[in-house]
Amino acid sequence: MLVKVCGMREPDNVKQVAQLGVDMMGFIFYPKSPRYASHVLARSDADRNVCRVGVFVNDSISYMLDKIHSFSLNAVQMHGGESRELCEQLRAAKGNMKIIKAISVSTAGDIQKYKEYVGAVDYFLFDTKCKTVGGSGQQFDWQVLDEYDGDVPFLLSGGIGPEDASRILSFHHPRCVGIDLNSRFEIEPGLKDVEKLKEFLLKVKR
Repeated sequence: MLVKVCGMREPDNVKQVAQLGVDMMGFIFYPKSPRYASHVLARSDADRNVCRVGVFVNDSISYMLDKIHSFSLNAVQMHGGESRELCEQLRAAKGNMKIIKAISVSTAGDIQKYKEYVGAVDYFLFDTKCKTVGGSGQQFDWQVLDEYDGDVPFLLSGGIGPEDASRILSFHHPRCVGIDLNSRFEIEPGLKDVEKLKEFLLKVKR
């Protein structure tokens, strides 16, 4: 199971979380987010093997390419209303870049939005629909994912907390390859509780 920890910002915290053995870390480049990564975090030996994901909201190709270069990103997560065409443009400009498209979910019908992006992205991320852009701490009904019959793998997101380890282990979908963690593991926005993450990871990655 892949584990992505999103909303990383503080250099020391990045190193500490990387040392826990997470697979991906998300850096949010949306200025309105309280987890906005406003300064460049240089790679270190600690996070050398972690996939760095840049999270963008309705941004231009040039803005994304600038952050890809500055932050040594391995993947891009589009978390707004981006079109399929934008995903294809990024693929053309940066062929080796993994692309994750977030789908906001409230009802089973929302799942069907994935069809627009098939063939243009590498992963979907199903997150709770809310007024803010992610990090709401709220969960959607995971049963609606029964409506997802696509072939593109996905990450489960939205309000997953320390108490959800057993639910994660009992959740099964043939295309679910991992989970995305954020606000429920924070001391404050952008600062993750390393001990809570460590305890949780010992349970879900056993």
